[in-house]
Amino acid sequence: MAHEGEILWFSPEMRGVIPLDARFHIPHGLKKALRKRPFEIRWDTAFLEVMRGCADREETWIDARILDSYRGLHEMGFAHSVECWDAEGLQGGLYGVALGKVFFGESMFSRKTDASKIALVHLVERLRMHGFQLLDTQWLTPHLATFGAYEVPRDEYQELLRAALADLIRATNPSPPAVP
Repeated sequence: MAHEGEILWFSPEMRGVIPLDARFHIPHGLKKALRKRPFEIRWDTAFLEVMRGCADREETWIDARILDSYRGLHEMGFAHSVECWDAEGLQGGLYGVALGKVFFGESMFSRKTDASKIALVHLVERLRMHGFQLLDTQWLTPHLATFGAYEVPRDEYQELLRAALADLIRATNPSPPAVP
């Protein structure tokens, strides 16, 4: 997060995660909204616009430095956005970073009812389809709890993270050759 021009890293005692298994819950009212298909879902077509939508609030940690950093991650193929569009334009979405089999959700916003929630449902569907193991929300909020999000202690989170990054770690740190 950005604070007074610096980028700070946080490792909270308790970490928010959204389950990618059957524990993921879509609230009843949202199921009805999803059936109506109020938005066209797009991926990575307006990444910076999504970030700006997330930053458009009274207090935000998303400053110019964060925008530039995530733009670079997006250009490298690590940061992604899920967007909800209608005839009037971008109405909501979310963004985050994919690494290994982990998606680190950063922020979400809505200009119209349910837009960020619908983006989240589509994100979970895509993560499941691609075998992701962990959806990190950083913090647990009442809003995310309605989807089945829960907190895990830091040591348990680190184990989940290690498992979800295992293939990536092996690919970047191959075992040394055996000594004859």
